[in-house]
Amino acid sequence: MVIRRSGLVLGATAVTLSTIAVAGLVNLPQGQALFRESPKEIVDEVWQIIYRQYVDGTFNQVDWQAVRQEYLKKSYTDKEQAYKSIREMLKKLDDPYTRFMDPKEFKNMQVDTSGELTGVGITIGLDEDTKKLTVIAPLEDTPAFKAGILAKDVITKIDGKSTKGMDTSQAVTLIRGEPGSKVKLTISRNGKEKDYLITRAKIEIHPVDYSLKQTPAGRTGYIRLKQFSANASKEMREAIRDLEKKNVDGYILDLRNNPGGLLFSSIEIARMWLKDGTIVSTIDRKGLVEKEAANGRSLTEKPLVVLVDKGSASASEILSGALQDNKRAVLVGSKTFGKGLVQSVRPLEDGSGVAVTIAKYLTPGGRDINKAGIKPDIKVELSDEQRQNLWLKQRDKLATLQDPQFAKAIEQLKKEIAGTSNIRAERK
Repeated sequence: MVIRRSGLVLGATAVTLSTIAVAGLVNLPQGQALFRESPKEIVDEVWQIIYRQYVDGTFNQVDWQAVRQEYLKKSYTDKEQAYKSIREMLKKLDDPYTRFMDPKEFKNMQVDTSGELTGVGITIGLDEDTKKLTVIAPLEDTPAFKAGILAKDVITKIDGKSTKGMDTSQAVTLIRGEPGSKVKLTISRNGKEKDYLITRAKIEIHPVDYSLKQTPAGRTGYIRLKQFSANASKEMREAIRDLEKKNVDGYILDLRNNPGGLLFSSIEIARMWLKDGTIVSTIDRKGLVEKEAANGRSLTEKPLVVLVDKGSASASEILSGALQDNKRAVLVGSKTFGKGLVQSVRPLEDGSGVAVTIAKYLTPGGRDINKAGIKPDIKVELSDEQRQNLWLKQRDKLATLQDPQFAKAIEQLKKEIAGTSNIRAERK
């Protein structure tokens, strides 16, 4: 399933191994091949899509017309040969996020809105600089999460097969499988390799957890957003409304290890916290800018502190960037992942598909965070060992004062609440 909201699209920057984890996909018309019989027409159909939509009008300094002639001169006896040529053609763009998916791969990356996933539970992407298969974040309480996979881990092998030159669609095909079956991932972390044997499973995800916490800052509404799925905005709305009824003094929104999700979900959730202001804008190759903004229907104006880390990616960065640039929230933690490219996903006539980078997104303040990430207002770094201990071995300390990032967030929230109280006193 693909999603469209006001023509603004963002995504296909990451693939979750069981589902796609992107900040929104666009539902474009079914691909119209110039001809419908020969595999050669699939090649031309992909070429045409890139020619019309690709973000870089120079096509990575490649003569795209010459590329068309080169690949249409070839003879194709079956679709597999055509698929191979398409992959070769797209590699000339040197863009890990513009990729072709055969029918099986395309089916694998479809967004599952039921909230039930099948796989190991990690979100992956190709590092734009190294072109290495990289973990964006493990989904909480999934097999990969419990095995100890971390954000920024590099997957060097899948069941012993090297991932060098492999795109995310191919990796997904290898890692997915029946629940109960196993897959071995060879992970490189800090220059050292280690094998992880992980059992695949069906994973049910509820994107929002929340609670009322008595903290030094007062009555604190704690909301943990795990993923921007189709029902995330509904659950977020319910959480805020319930906590408002309980008369909280302020909020902690935890986006740590949130790999992203659907674009419209991040926009809807931003509107729950922002009364006015821009949320996100995109720029295409013609320099055209499209913006999404708040709609005056925020659910609360109480002080807000947001927790982020290197596992906060894509839609998480849209939300945190919007809240930071509009001075609606203070960000605490470590620098986010850095995924800021906009893509559309096109289905093709034969059931295959192509993801195309068509633009980049900017935060309200005009920041391009791709590769750079979003820097928190208050930096609280955790080592990989500290993160593993906190998220795996000592989960009872998560979101308590024994959690260093949460403790700093509470400290800041207390200041924000005091500042709000002072303003109210002055107005009286």
